[in-house]
Amino acid sequence: MIEDLLQAVRTLREGGVILYPTDTIWGIGCDATNDKAVERIYALKQRHDEKSMLVLLDDASKIEDYVEEMPEIAWNLIEVADKPLTIIYPGAMNLAGNLIAADGSIGIRIVKDEFCNKLIRKLGKPIVSTSANISGMPWPPNFHKIDRKLVKAVDYVVTLRQNDEERGKPSGIIKLGRKGEVQVIRE
Repeated sequence: MIEDLLQAVRTLREGGVILYPTDTIWGIGCDATNDKAVERIYALKQRHDEKSMLVLLDDASKIEDYVEEMPEIAWNLIEVADKPLTIIYPGAMNLAGNLIAADGSIGIRIVKDEFCNKLIRKLGKPIVSTSANISGMPWPPNFHKIDRKLVKAVDYVVTLRQNDEERGKPSGIIKLGRKGEVQVIRE
């Protein structure tokens, strides 16, 4: 794991794109504050940039660095979540401009996965997480189902958990409004 962490952090700091295991499914990621790296992920996925991507953080206390105002209900949702949960917050800030949705929101997930947690902590910034597939295609349930073109197109592929056959599953998604409105996007 140590070599993967060192290589992945080096790649991210250089503006590169990585393929890595998360607490849900395999993801394509980059430094969430780097516009050019985010642009590259959109190109790799053949995805329109008006369809935003989410970011991963290692600690809920850091959310306030990336959203203008933390809705009170978010703390409760994070605390009671028993599976990976992405929360879409209004008022995104301090992130790559092309990562923020047209309505100014951003999806953030606090990861409990050991590798992702250490990766984010060592980088010192949030990382982008988007499924490792071409836009419109099914998300890969494990590493072996990832399109080989994507594997070859990224700058670094994490070796950890490549042989896991366990079927990954995307996170739940909840969108919060400025006044605490809650909308379930995906359970």
